[in-house]
Amino acid sequence: MRLYSTIIGVCWIAFWLYWIISAFGSKKGTRLNIRHFFVIRIALIVVAATLFSTLNKQPYSFQNRTVTSNEPVLILGLIMFLAGLTLAVWARIYLGKNWGMPMTQKKDPELVTSGPYRYIRHPIYSGILLAALGSAFAASIYWLLVFIIFAIYFIYSALVEEKLMMRQFPKVYPGYKSKTKMLIPFIL
Repeated sequence: MRLYSTIIGVCWIAFWLYWIISAFGSKKGTRLNIRHFFVIRIALIVVAATLFSTLNKQPYSFQNRTVTSNEPVLILGLIMFLAGLTLAVWARIYLGKNWGMPMTQKKDPELVTSGPYRYIRHPIYSGILLAALGSAFAASIYWLLVFIIFAIYFIYSALVEEKLMMRQFPKVYPGYKSKTKMLIPFIL
């Protein structure tokens, strides 16, 4: 069980380092909603930090709260986690220079509809959510809190972004939207 927690922890750190480094090659933004940036993101950081500091005390530490000791469930969680990170990175690569923070607008935007975007309109969000859910199964039940916080934020961000996309690509986005799902291929 500790092995799964260690693998997941190291992979999350590597993922976020990749995310930060790859952001430097993105197109410049034309608009960032400062209110959304500060209010929502700062609130999420405060909630996450509070939950982490509250729940990460013995005997309530993240490493003492695995969902199960059932090896197949732990392996399934690790597979979900790795699949989620892979999906998010794959989507990030397909976005290329068009990638940006949630709810930002880019100069000379392009509508990406290939790769994972062929099936899901927000595969980065889907991947991070799947990774958080896998972390809950393989590392700690407290990852469910992270999953819930991310889900609320990502669904809100996706809805805001879709309004922006409808304005930026009024001729093609409605057709693209009708052929794809928001977060889960063929379902949602």
